[in-house]
Amino acid sequence: MSKASSAASGAVYPTVNARIYPSGGLDVLSRDEVARLRDASTGMHDLLRRCALAVLTTGSIADDPRAAQAQYPDFDIQVHQQDRGMRLDLSNAPAMAFVDGEIIRGVAELLFAVVRDLAFRAIELGDDGGRDLESTEGITDAVFGLLRNARILEPADPNLVVCWGGHSISRMEYDYTKHVGYQLGLRGLDICTGCGPGAMKGPMKGANVAHAKQRSRHPRYIGVTEPGIIAAESPNPIVNHLVIMPDIEKRLEAFVRIGHGIIVFPGGVGTAEEILYLLGILLREENAELPFPLIFTGPAASAPYFEQIDRFIRLTLGEAATSRYEIIIDDPAEVARKMIAGIRKVRSYRIEHKDSFFFNWSIGIPLAFQQPFVPSHEAMAALDLHKGRKPHELAADLRRAFSGIVAGNVKEDGMRRIDEHGPFEIHGDPEMMQSLDALLRAFVEQRRMKIEGEYKPCYRVVV
Repeated sequence: MSKASSAASGAVYPTVNARIYPSGGLDVLSRDEVARLRDASTGMHDLLRRCALAVLTTGSIADDPRAAQAQYPDFDIQVHQQDRGMRLDLSNAPAMAFVDGEIIRGVAELLFAVVRDLAFRAIELGDDGGRDLESTEGITDAVFGLLRNARILEPADPNLVVCWGGHSISRMEYDYTKHVGYQLGLRGLDICTGCGPGAMKGPMKGANVAHAKQRSRHPRYIGVTEPGIIAAESPNPIVNHLVIMPDIEKRLEAFVRIGHGIIVFPGGVGTAEEILYLLGILLREENAELPFPLIFTGPAASAPYFEQIDRFIRLTLGEAATSRYEIIIDDPAEVARKMIAGIRKVRSYRIEHKDSFFFNWSIGIPLAFQQPFVPSHEAMAALDLHKGRKPHELAADLRRAFSGIVAGNVKEDGMRRIDEHGPFEIHGDPEMMQSLDALLRAFVEQRRMKIEGEYKPCYRVVV
C-alpha cells in the first residue's frame, strides 16, 4: 500500500493505494462479470467507480454528489479475477476509509456489496439477461433476485421496520429518531433505511445500543439505495447489509416487499415521494385488507410538519388515505408498541394467506409504480396533476413530481439538466398547485432540502 494526496479547490485530501481481497459474501466473480465491470464503453466502470467512492467516504454528510468526485478526481477501482478468487485494486482512494494502513472492515464489506450488486445487474438485468422488465411480475421477480443475491431475505419471524425521513433534519429531530430506534431495538426489531445520514442513521444508532443491551446476536441494519442517490447519501457507518437497486422505483418496491411496517420521520421531497408511493399502493382495491402498519412521528416541535403533510394528503388523495396511517407525536415508546402490534397482524395475515415472512408477495404494485421515471423537463411538465383522477393514479404522478425534484436536488443527471435548461416546471390543478407550492416552500424554509449552503430551487410550480 502506498500513500498519495489529491487536491481540489485548494484543499488536500489524503489518499492511499491499496489491494483488497474479499472476506466472505463475495469470494469469486466470473470472467464475464469482471469484464463487464471493467467495460468503460457501457458506462459500467464509471458507475462502479462512483458507487465505490461513495462507500469509501462512508459517514460523509455532504449531499452534493459531485463533492466526492471533486475531492478525489484521480480515484479509480479495478476488479481482477484470479484463479483462487478476486481482488480489488484501489488507486488514490480516500484515506478516511483506512486505519493504520488497513481498510476498515465495515467499509470493505460495503465495498464488496457494491461490486456484488453491480455484477448481478450487469449480467442478470442486462440486455441479454433474459429477465422481463416490462411487466409487473418480471420487475418484482428482478427485485426478489437482487435482494436474494444480496442475502437480505431471511426466513425468520417478521421484525423488520423500514424508517423513512430526511437526510437534512434538525438535531432535535435526529435525537428523536435515535430514541425511536432505541425503543424498537429493545423490542427485538431490526432496522432498514435508505442508508444515509439524518433520519436514515438515527434509528440504526438507537437500535444498535438497544440490541447490545438485549444481547441480540445478529441484528440487521439494512441500507437500500440506488446508484443515482448513493453519492449524495453516502452509507452511514452502522449499515451492515447494503443493497444497491438499479433505480428509485425498484428501491421503493424493495422497501415495501421486505418491510413489515414503516415509520416516517420528518423529511423533505424524498420523504414525500416515499409517502405518496406507499399510499398510492395501499389505496388500491386489491390491497384494501392488507395489514401494513404506517406511522408518522417526530418530536413535539415537528407537529406542524406532519399537520401540513396530512393536509396535503387529504387535499390530493382524499380522506380515505388517512385511514392507512397514524400520527404519533413525541412518544417513542408508543411508536414502538404500535409497530409491534401492527407487525403481529402482519404475521397472522401472512400465515393465513400462505405468504412468506421475508418477502411480501401479496401486496399488489401496479406497473405505473414500477416503471422508471426519467425526470426530463418535458416529462415533468406533462404530469397529470388534476382532481377527478383515481387516488392511486394521482399518487403515481405526484410521486413522479417529487422524484423529479429529488433528481434536480441531489442526482448528477438531474442537476446537469437543471444547469443546462433551468428549473423544472410543474403544472396542475390550481388548488393542488397552491398546496404543493406551500409544502415545498415550507421544506425550503425549514432547511429540509439541503444540508449545507443556500438552497436554489430546481423547480417552479405554475399556479
